This record gives sequence, C-alpha cells and structure tokens, in this order.
Amino acid sequence: MPSIKLIIEYDGTGYSGWQLQPNGVTIQEVLEGGLKELLGEPVRLRSSGRTDAGVHARGMVAVFSTSRSLPMAAYHHGLNNLIPPDIAIRSAQEVADSFNPRAEALGKLYRYTILNAPTRSPLNRSASWLIKERLDLAAMGEAAAEFIGEHDFRAFQAANCAARSTVRRITGMEITADREGFITIDVRGTGFLRNMVRIMVGTLVAVGQGRMAPGNVSQLLAVGERSLAGSTAPPQGLCLIEVYYREGTHSPVTAGASLRP
Repeated sequence: MPSIKLIIEYDGTGYSGWQLQPNGVTIQEVLEGGLKELLGEPVRLRSSGRTDAGVHARGMVAVFSTSRSLPMAAYHHGLNNLIPPDIAIRSAQEVADSFNPRAEALGKLYRYTILNAPTRSPLNRSASWLIKERLDLAAMGEAAAEFIGEHDFRAFQAANCAARSTVRRITGMEITADREGFITIDVRGTGFLRNMVRIMVGTLVAVGQGRMAPGNVSQLLAVGERSLAGSTAPPQGLCLIEVYYREGTHSPVTAGASLRP
C-alpha cells in the first residue's frame, strides 16, 4: 500500500486550524475530502504537527496511505483541482510506509511577521500583526539571543498545552526589518509547545516597546511563570515555513536583528 508525503501550503484565515475537530472547518478535513474524491476511498492524513486557527503554513508535511496507485501528478496537480484556492499541494512523493512525519522531524522553522507602521495595510492584514508604536529592534535582538539553547519554556506555553515536558531547544532566532516597516522573526527549534512562538513574539514586542528589559527573558525562563511573559501574539502573523528531516539541513545557530537595505 503506497504512502504519499505531501508538502502543503495554506492560508489559515478561514479555518479552525489544521486538526480535525467537531466545531469548525479545518485544513485536514478539506484535504481528506479532496483525497476521498480523488481516490474513491477515505484516507487519514498524519501530519508533522498542527497549527491553530488563523495560522498559516508554507511547508506543512502530511502523509497518507492508499490502496490506489496513481502517478504523483495526480496527488499534486490533480488534488489541487479538488481543493479551495487558499490551500495548495506544493509537492507529492512516495515514501516508506514506516515514515512518521512527526516523530522523524528534526526541527521546524516558524516565521512571524509584524507590520511596524503608523497606518494599517489592508493587503497584509491577514498575514501580519500591526503595531503602530515604533519598536526597538536592537533591544528585541538582544532579547532573542536569550532564547537560544535548551530551556524549560513553561512560561511560554498556552494554558491548555498538554505536553508532558516543557523543555525545548531553540537553535536559531533572527529578526529582520525592511524599509516598509515589516519585521520578520524567524524561529528555529527542535520542537515547540502550544502557542510557544506566539508568546515568545509577544514577549519580544514588550521588549521592543520598552515594557520589558532584554534580560527579563532569562528571568522568565528561570522562573517559568506565564503571567510574567508577554501577551500571545495574534495568529495571523505566524507561518510554518519548513519542517526539517534527516535529508535536510538546518541553518546555523544565530540570533540578532538587522535592517535590510
């Protein structure tokens, strides 16, 4: 029975997240519906993780098994013809039946986008967090460096997070700004708690606004008190960029901030 690995891109604005749930349409539900129409049989997708309502992805990985044997073009272009335009299959390939997209993932890259400008951008409102007050990029870069390494991130998890351990490793964090006011925060790690990236971003924004000092991050990691960390950044600014596997490569361990010309 062939197992097919999909790389999926989606705009999560109109969905209740990735994972199937009884109240609300999800990315997984739509994709499984398209696959059933394509294959003539129900299949269940096994993903590299999940994203919350309103969160986007450019590189979600999911696998399914089927009794049908179709060319890869059917799973790629054919499936794209059966799903809404805010979801797309970027690639499809056959993999070993034993491939586990969650357990075998070596790490992930998330990107959070902030629009730091005095006026909103209607064209970017579904993919960024508007902050009108000028942010201190240097202070945010200093704070970002505190996240690098293996720490207990219990101060940076959602209240309903069910993870058995709150220890995670962050391998890279880069903050980049352009002349139009867009700030991107790239976070690389071996694993993440629920809402972890969004709470980290909310904390960096508090630093950028002068409401926290950069050194407060190390204190938060030591104390582990969620109420002392920043707010949870809105979902629309977050995007899962890539999931890394053994055949892939990680970017160098770095932290800081820069301004693109």
